[in-house]
Amino acid sequence: MGALPVRSTRLVDLNLLSVRISSNLEAFDAYAYFSREAPAGTEPDHEIVCVDLDRDPYDPEVLRGLCDRTLRAKRFRSGYYLNHIFGDPAYLVTEGKRSYVFGRRLERTVWPYFVKRILTDFAVDHGYLHLKAGGFTFDDGAATLLVGPNAGGKTVFLTQACLDGARFLTNTHALVRDGEAHAVPSAVRVRRAPQFERLIEEHGLTPHLESGDFVAAPELLFAGAPSDSGRVRNIVITDFSPGRPGGFARITAEQAGLFLGLFSDGVVNYGLKDDLLDHHGGDLDAFTATLAGLRAQLTTLVEGARCYRANVDMLDPLVRKTVLAELRA
Repeated sequence: MGALPVRSTRLVDLNLLSVRISSNLEAFDAYAYFSREAPAGTEPDHEIVCVDLDRDPYDPEVLRGLCDRTLRAKRFRSGYYLNHIFGDPAYLVTEGKRSYVFGRRLERTVWPYFVKRILTDFAVDHGYLHLKAGGFTFDDGAATLLVGPNAGGKTVFLTQACLDGARFLTNTHALVRDGEAHAVPSAVRVRRAPQFERLIEEHGLTPHLESGDFVAAPELLFAGAPSDSGRVRNIVITDFSPGRPGGFARITAEQAGLFLGLFSDGVVNYGLKDDLLDHHGGDLDAFTATLAGLRAQLTTLVEGARCYRANVDMLDPLVRKTVLAELRA
């Protein structure tokens, strides 16, 4: 690509891997979604270079000629990045482990697409299962993973558990292998609430790109250092709905596996099947072998954990105490 204008850069630590993010903007909102920096001198596993076309214009015809010839690049050019994330047309260029993207408001591509793609590629290359899941650990190191539909109460469950003494593990992503869940350090979504008002104002928190809430490093919110990993003891499907009968009850591993296959599996949940096929160079045998391996890993995970469904109000102190006592046991 030659020399591009870079006015800011950050080397972020995602626990098992690191990523260098660079921008031609001095202040780039995408950085706020990452809570930990990698040590100086770390060789990144991947690099993302974001060029805002309002700051440094480039000829769209030239960019179209440089673009990847993948379905994802075609979608980027139409302004569709991933799932429900849209924006201005963007131009995606990949050179090995370095990705370039040209467009506007490119923070809408970094966490929503690039991180998910990089984590999925890393997971399949190193024998991990990439899950959309929050999580926390107890003093004995055992981990509880939280999965569920959007707006199902995962963030409230996670924050209330951590404010009640559990250790923060991960907010949105987990890499799991042999029953061990590894965190992916990131910021946490914070809603305007009395306990967070002062935090929002004092730290000038960055608004979340979708919800109208804010994002903050977990170290600002919870006592104690976050956990890097934990042995999975519990898997909780959160689906808080006051209009339906409440409860916290065990479910079968089969039920949990079926649910996670749709709502937690990274490839399925984030619509990355075409990207994964491209990662395998279109090799059907390699692609299907990976899918079979992911299915087997998911089955092993749920069979080795206690699985629950939760329609509970974790803001209620008595409910929270009862639920966390069961998970600790």
